[in-house]
Amino acid sequence: MTTTRPVTRLWIGGYADGDAPEGIWRVDLDVDGATFGDAELAATVAAPSFLALHPAGHTLYAVSETGQGQVSAFVVDGATLTPRGEPVPSGGSGPCHLLATADAVLVANYNDGVAAELPLLADGGLTGEVRTFPHSGTGPDPERQEGPHAHFVGTVGGARWVVDLGTDELRLLEGGIAADVPPGTGPRHFVEVAGGVVVAGELDSTVHVLVAEGGKHRAVEQHPATATPAPDGGRNYPSHITATGSRVIVAVRGADVLSTFTVGSNDGAPVLAHLADTPTGGAWPRHFAVLDDLVVVANQNSSELTLLRLDPSTGHGTVLDRRPHPAPACVLPDPR
Repeated sequence: MTTTRPVTRLWIGGYADGDAPEGIWRVDLDVDGATFGDAELAATVAAPSFLALHPAGHTLYAVSETGQGQVSAFVVDGATLTPRGEPVPSGGSGPCHLLATADAVLVANYNDGVAAELPLLADGGLTGEVRTFPHSGTGPDPERQEGPHAHFVGTVGGARWVVDLGTDELRLLEGGIAADVPPGTGPRHFVEVAGGVVVAGELDSTVHVLVAEGGKHRAVEQHPATATPAPDGGRNYPSHITATGSRVIVAVRGADVLSTFTVGSNDGAPVLAHLADTPTGGAWPRHFAVLDDLVVVANQNSSELTLLRLDPSTGHGTVLDRRPHPAPACVLPDPR
């Protein structure tokens, strides 16, 4: 008797690369066989560098990381994406991240540092309304921190946070500072863990552990993001960070590795320890998605997706499969 192997659908966002069409791609992943399957262009969109699904799974949202930023919504029908209305303004310039909730999409606009809230219709469509939350400030790096650069939006204990790479702040969407990190950190993404928050510093190549104290969060420890040096005396730039079980995983561009940390506890506060580095099999890992012990990595500069298996006990991994793909920047598994 022939059994059908489970297939996970991946939605891939990214940038233009050569003659390849720009948009959102569907890539099938054979989980049992640990191989990539079919791929097709699902929707034509300009620079869809980040994607998110509505909590109900029926709508996919994509930024267009362009000067006049936009957000698009698509009905998800199996392997097909159909526009759900027209694209709407993102509220700022160069949107690079978004978070979908039941009633709104939150957007981080990198170029001008403006965070935005886009209310949703009952069916998940975009209303066209935009609430903007501008910010001001600078950091010590004159090239990257000449002004605010919102890079990530997320929630901590129900509060909505904006990560600002340009001002070394994690701020509340509605206003006020949720946490400060050391000058020059260049915070990019964060993940909430038991007892605190772990932040990937893009500019200082460090992960920072934050805990709540006196109404704000403060940094209590920091670690090099990787034990692997950058090639040819260059720099390492952490990108995406996530938690799975008692592990935190960080993608590091330059060294081109997934860096795994154990997460312990000291009086309720998280304590990190570096466990291992695993080469991603490509160049410039912009983003990744974890599916149990499998990890799909978007290697932007080598224009390929790689599939790794990570051993949760050791943190070491092996590349199982790879697939050419135009400048991938985001991997979004469809759980349905």
